Amino acid sequence: MTAPNGPGNQQKPDNNPQPALPNRYSFLWLSAAIFLMMLWLQDSGQPRLQELAYSDFKTAVANDQVAEVTLKEESITGLFTDSGAASFSSDSPARLSSPGFHTIRPPMEDPSLLTLLEEHEVTIKATPSGLPWWQEMIRGFLPWLLLLALMFWFWGAAQKKMTQGGGPFDFSRSKARRARKETSTATLDDVAGIESAKREIAEIIDFLKSPEKYRALGAVMPKGVLLVGPPGTGKTLLARAIAGEAEVPFYSISASEFIEMFVGVGAARVRDMFQEARKDAPALTFIDELDAIGRSRGAGLGGGHDEREQTLNQILTEMDGFEAHENVLVLAATNRPDVLDSALLRPGRFDRKITLDRPHKEARTAILQVHVRKVPLAEDVNLEQLAARTIGFSGADLKNLVNEAALTAARENLHEVTAHCFELARDRIILGEERDAHLTPQEREAVAYHECGHAIMAYYMPNADPLTRVTIIPHGMAMGVTEQTPREDHYTYTESYLKDRIKVMLGGRCAEKLIYGEVSTGAQNDLKEATTLVRRMIGQWGMSETIGPLGLSIGEEHVFLGREMGLPREFSEKMADLIDTEIQSKLMSLEKDTREFLSEHRNQLEALAKAVLKKETLAAEEIEEILRKEDARKIA
Repeated sequence: MTAPNGPGNQQKPDNNPQPALPNRYSFLWLSAAIFLMMLWLQDSGQPRLQELAYSDFKTAVANDQVAEVTLKEESITGLFTDSGAASFSSDSPARLSSPGFHTIRPPMEDPSLLTLLEEHEVTIKATPSGLPWWQEMIRGFLPWLLLLALMFWFWGAAQKKMTQGGGPFDFSRSKARRARKETSTATLDDVAGIESAKREIAEIIDFLKSPEKYRALGAVMPKGVLLVGPPGTGKTLLARAIAGEAEVPFYSISASEFIEMFVGVGAARVRDMFQEARKDAPALTFIDELDAIGRSRGAGLGGGHDEREQTLNQILTEMDGFEAHENVLVLAATNRPDVLDSALLRPGRFDRKITLDRPHKEARTAILQVHVRKVPLAEDVNLEQLAARTIGFSGADLKNLVNEAALTAARENLHEVTAHCFELARDRIILGEERDAHLTPQEREAVAYHECGHAIMAYYMPNADPLTRVTIIPHGMAMGVTEQTPREDHYTYTESYLKDRIKVMLGGRCAEKLIYGEVSTGAQNDLKEATTLVRRMIGQWGMSETIGPLGLSIGEEHVFLGREMGLPREFSEKMADLIDTEIQSKLMSLEKDTREFLSEHRNQLEALAKAVLKKETLAAEEIEEILRKEDARKIA
C-alpha cells in the first residue's frame, strides 16, 4: 500500500526523466495534425444542407418554395423560401430543418429547368460562393508543405545516421567503438593467471601515459602487439582491462566488421579507423579475431579473396607505410597464428607477440578467486583442491564452472555454494549432462565391463594418470565414463606415459573381447583417439625405432584449408607405407599387451564390474578397496 504524501513522505524528484519522443513520432503527430486540418477546411464555412431528390426540387420550384439556386455542373444547391422550409420540415420529420438544400441533376440535358426557374423568378447563380482567401491559400499549399516536411524529416534522419553510424551512407566509415574508462567494468585486477602478459601490457600502458621517460632513452613504442592463445585464455578480457586502465582513447573492433559486400569498403574502413585514432593520439586500437582478415594472401582452396587481401594490404600500409602515425598502438588477438600472413608478423608491424596459454594450478586458483568474489561460498569449498581437479581448464572454463555451481545452488534452494555444487558443475562441464538411456540388462553389463577394463588399466599402469571415478550412468554421448585426474600439469610427455595412456584407451575393447569373445561399437572413440596418438608418436615425435627421428607433418591439427595442396610432399610412397605399417604394428602390440594383462587380472575385472553394476558409480577409494581385496585373495 502506498503511503500518502506528507512531511515525512515527500516524493523524490525524478532523476531519470522520460526521454523525448523520437523524430519519427514527431513526424506522425505532424501528419495527423495536417490531416485533421484538411478535414476541418473541408467542413468549415459550409452550411449544413438538406439532401433533396431532383424531382422534389422541380416540384418545390413549381410551388414557389425555392428562393435561390447555385448551379455547378450537375450539382445544384440553393435556399428555400420560408414556406418551402416549413413544408419540407413538416413533410419529413426525419430531415433536418434547414433553409438550404442540395440535389444532383441527372446526366441527361433538361432544357426546361432554366425556363422553369425564370418563370418562378428564382435567383440563379452560376458559381458557388468560395472559401475565405486564407483557407483557399492553405488548401493550395498544404500538399506541398506536407511533401517538404517529409523530405526534411528523411534528410535529418539520414544526417543523424551518418553522424552516429548505421545509416545507408556510412558503409565506408569505421565500425570501431570507442570505450570509455568510466563505463568499463574490467581492470587489470580482474585479470588473473597471466602475470607475464599483464607485465607486458602494463609497460605499454605506462609508455602511453608518460612517453617522455622512454623517449629520453631513445625507446620507440611498438606499433603492434599480438595476443596469441587458445580460445578462452583471456585475450579479449585483457583488452577490456586495458580499456579500463588506459588513460588514452581505446577503440575496439572485430576483424569481420571490415568486410562487406561492396568492393573497397574494408580498406576504406581501415583508413577511417586509423584516421580517427590519429586525431586522438596517443590511442589504442584493438582488433579481435585478426585471422578473419589476416590470413595468408593467395593461399587456400580456391585461391585468395581480393576484398580481404585488399583490406589486409591497407592494414599493412597503415602500420608501416609512408604516413607516420606515432603513438597509435594496434592490439590484436587471434587463436590461429599459423594462418596469419608473414608480413603482419615481421618487426615494424606486430613487434611483440604475447602468448596466453592455459593456466597452471596456481593461476587457476587465482582465476577462481577472481570469479568467486560475489559468490557466497560454504566452508567446505577449497579453491586449491578445485584448481587441482580442473587441469586443462581455461579462464573461460573456470568462469563457467563458478557460474554453473551458483546455478546448481539456486536450483537446490541453497544460500551458499557448496563443494557438492562445484562437483556437479565440474561433471556437467567435463562429462556432460546426465541423461536417461533405457539400456537392456545385456547392454548395461557390457558397458560395465567396458568401463572396468579402462579402470583396471588406469589403476595398475605405473605411468598412467590416477584413477578418480568409474560410472555407468550415461553422460552426454557416452554410455559410461572412466575419469582420470593428472597429479600435476604436463607440458611434455614421455614415451612410457603415452604407451600406458594408449593401453588405458584399449582396455575397454579388450575387456569386452575377453568376457564375450567379441567386440562392440562402444570402442569407436577409444580407437580413434589411440590411432591419432600413435600417429603423432611415429610421425611427429620420432618415437619409433623403425622410422627413426623424423619430424613429419602427420596428424597436425588445424591445418590451413588448402595450404597442403600447394606444398611439396615431405616423404615418399615407400615411407608412407612404412609409416602405416608401423602404426598398425604399434597398435596391435599395445592391444596384445593390454589383453594379456586383463586376462591375468580377470578376477579383479569381474569383481569391479559386479560392484559397478550394483552401485552405478564408484569413487577412487572404493575402487582401490575392491582391487586390494582381490589382490590379497589371489596371493592367498
